[in-house]
Amino acid sequence: MINRTAAIHLMLLAAATVVHAEPPRPDLATTMQRVADSANYVEAAISPDGRWVAWVRENAGDGHVAAVGTSVYVAARMHADAARRVSAASAGPADASRALQEKALAWSPDSASLAFLSDAEVPGQLQLYVARIADHSLRRLTGLKGFVATPEWSPDGKSIAILFTENAIRAAGPLEAVPQETGVIGHEIFEQRIATVDLVTGAVKQISPADLYVYEYDWSPDGASFAVTAAHGSGDNNWYIAQIYIIDRNSGTALSVLKPDMQIAVPRWSPDGRRIAFIGGLMSDESIASGDLYVMPAAGGLPRNLTAKGGGSTFWLKWLPKSPHILTADALDGASGLSEVDSDSGMSRPLWRGAETITGPADFARGISITADGVSAVIRQSFNEPPTLWSGKIGTWRPLVSAPPSQPLWGKAENLHWSNDEFPVQGWLVPPAIVEPGHLYPMVVWAHGGPAWLNAPAWPKQVDYATLLANQGYYVFLPNPRGSAGFGEKFKRANIKDMGGGDLRDILAGIRHVVATHPVDDQRVGITGWSYGGYMAMWAITQTQRFRAAVGGAGCSDLLSYYGENGIDEWLIPYFGASVYDNPDVYAKSSPINFIKRVRTPTLLIVGDGDVESPPVQSYEYWHALKTLGVKTELVVYPHEGHEFSDPAHVLDRTRRIVSWFDENMPSTVTH
Repeated sequence: MINRTAAIHLMLLAAATVVHAEPPRPDLATTMQRVADSANYVEAAISPDGRWVAWVRENAGDGHVAAVGTSVYVAARMHADAARRVSAASAGPADASRALQEKALAWSPDSASLAFLSDAEVPGQLQLYVARIADHSLRRLTGLKGFVATPEWSPDGKSIAILFTENAIRAAGPLEAVPQETGVIGHEIFEQRIATVDLVTGAVKQISPADLYVYEYDWSPDGASFAVTAAHGSGDNNWYIAQIYIIDRNSGTALSVLKPDMQIAVPRWSPDGRRIAFIGGLMSDESIASGDLYVMPAAGGLPRNLTAKGGGSTFWLKWLPKSPHILTADALDGASGLSEVDSDSGMSRPLWRGAETITGPADFARGISITADGVSAVIRQSFNEPPTLWSGKIGTWRPLVSAPPSQPLWGKAENLHWSNDEFPVQGWLVPPAIVEPGHLYPMVVWAHGGPAWLNAPAWPKQVDYATLLANQGYYVFLPNPRGSAGFGEKFKRANIKDMGGGDLRDILAGIRHVVATHPVDDQRVGITGWSYGGYMAMWAITQTQRFRAAVGGAGCSDLLSYYGENGIDEWLIPYFGASVYDNPDVYAKSSPINFIKRVRTPTLLIVGDGDVESPPVQSYEYWHALKTLGVKTELVVYPHEGHEFSDPAHVLDRTRRIVSWFDENMPSTVTH
């Protein structure tokens, strides 16, 4: 209930305001099409000899937003403008009108052939293809039924390993839409296994045990075994408790060499085969896992933390040839960096830093593709520059493919710093394209997902829709509160048993800093986010009346019921210290539904009907409570969508609804 003083203040404010005419806005659908039409490179791989570069590019859809297909291109590195498309459409009965999914590049050790995956023959069913560069020939190697991923050539070049989930009914990972389960639940588990494909015969042999789910793998230097992260049981869920195994290529036996007390990712053999490097720490989902850099004996033993005193988070690593050094791709201060770490001493040497996001290999949030001689291919992007393809020595890259200049869609992003409690905190602020003197602008706060993820300079993707609000006249504030990656493990672990506590205080302190230093209307601040960011939006409005409007995307309302409803409950244990059945109080104190009667903020809720990470019932429960309590609210459930939306029409509709919600509930005013 609004107290009397606050009511008088609101009446005085209403009497002293007049409607302010906003400047004309760009058409949102046109803007989203321009974003989609930008050269959206998503994967890059340089050949081992440095002569060739291959890349994957998303194809803009015919509907109005989002990419609906991907294509593979190859070019001589010094003549990349003469690139040719490599497509399996020429090797099978593909429908020319259908957008193909072609991805997952892997060069042969001799640089003569490129392996990739394509669904040219059957929509949604990926198969392994190999293209020979010299004669432009193309060959399909597999005819599998199930999910196929991550091809990697053997060191001798005679076979290719893949990850294969036989008879899987959907792609691996909790971001995918999950069909409604019926019958005996939990009886059938599809395990992702390592398989090898013989280059001559095409024979496929499943290697790893049938009851072990393999997430990542690396060939040993002699090709006799694999280092893997793996776990028994549900693949989606047990990623968070994976161990490191050594799997013998011939017998398929799996030996656990590390059962860690942390989450782990990216196992990589040293060139001499005696050690394994990996990333460990408090993590989020696959492909955005980050932490410290560790090294351990390949035969097993205690791992050693090489970056315990570092202030960032490692996402990707690669041993440098004939050297004890490891190349890492890191998040640092909300941006990106590359470093060379001595695996013996732990000494780290910065190689490059930039206010952007760099990617290269498939399935990584950060990384590059690099030869033994240090020539690399990399995709670079920022808030203000779409993904572009570059090559060269680290830090002296040159663009491979020229991109036409484009009209700015929003203003230049600014890196902000403030302090709260004992922590220095960082975030980004993206302004509208034109900021008129003397005018105050509305602002929307974008809370990132994760929780151990971060807001970093990147071109808008379909989940990270926040930057598009800047195109519509909003300041967009993207804070990295405690719990975020990119600031060291101590900072990342600071919201353990305190979700919605210190991280929300960090965000509120950041808002105060922005309002005090930028032309932002203190009375028109909204909040939104997706996944953990959706939870933060739903939580924040139970704790403060700071926000005029909220949009919770794929969020969570009740952590106690969420524990039993979502498909990845293992991630909650590191954050809450126990299961909900052993310590319900720690979950209850961070559950928005327990404070729902405090909410006064108009709230839009959005979720996919097949979301296994954030089940739609969580949004329904929150919406039902607000509706019952008379708070303005709306719930939109999109059909056949998972945690990440795939239908371009849904992506456009969702963004339009979000912009309209903030427009409607944060109307433009000026004070006199």
